[in-house]
Parts: sequence; C-alpha cells; structure tokens
Amino acid sequence: MKLNELKDKDGAVQDRKRVGRGIGSGKGKTGGRGVKGQKSRSGVAINGFEGGQMPIYQRLPKRGFTNIFAKDYNIVSIGRIQTAIDSGKLDASGTIDAAALQAAGVFKRVRDGVRVLSDGELKAKVSLEVAGASKTAIEKIEKAGGSIKVLNAAE
Repeated sequence: MKLNELKDKDGAVQDRKRVGRGIGSGKGKTGGRGVKGQKSRSGVAINGFEGGQMPIYQRLPKRGFTNIFAKDYNIVSIGRIQTAIDSGKLDASGTIDAAALQAAGVFKRVRDGVRVLSDGELKAKVSLEVAGASKTAIEKIEKAGGSIKVLNAAE
C-alpha cells in the first residue's frame, strides 16, 4: 500500500445535500424544511418549547442546590508530584506548595488551594504545604520520609 492509494472505506464520507436546486433534485423549493413558519427560517432555536404546554423541565420537581461557599481545590495525586520530580520540573529539596506546583506545570491556575490524594507511589522525600490531603496520602508521604503541613485542618 502506498500513500497515494489511501482512501476512506465505502460509505464513510457522504456527499453533502445540495438543497434548493430545483424540483427535480427532490430537495428543491423549500429545501427539505417543510413549508412556511419559524422553523423554515434560519437561526431558529426553540429547544424546550412544547407548543404552550408546560415544558418537562418545569413539570418535574427540583432537588438540591449549589453551595456558593464551596471550596474549589486543585486536586493533585502523589503520583503526579513524583512524575514532576522525576522529570526535573519540581525540586524535592525545598517546600512544595501551590505556587511551586503551578510553576512546575502540574496545573494551570491556583484555585482555593491544593488537595493531595493518594493515587500513585511516592519515592522522593518531600515537604508539602497544602490546603488539604487524604489520610492515605499523608501516610504515604510520611512513609517515604517526607512531611506534610495541612493548612486547613478542618479537612
């Protein structure tokens, strides 16, 4: 097989319908849109409208709410921290905090702090300063000889 012999499987690519090109085409006059009215025009968006009947999203009961005071943490696994250390982007000798993790490219922007989870393995001895951490993450960090300071002790 050569590059100039490559082609899609039969039926994978369909020709686009050329609408409004005469009655002989089968898609002439109204272009497959039926007859007059709002939906025959372009730019129509009437999703959820049920012809005056109460729409289903209004008929069904609502549950729950969004807590506007909820903290939005950057979630980082200890495996991801180890990967950053192995690649030389993160210095394990100093204190690792949110700013250091952001500079290393672990995440793009700092939200309400960093929460460390226990996915992966940690081989390096690190000193972390984070907003929260899971119990197993703390155990794994201390087992590797490192230390962790949790800023928000309410976690």
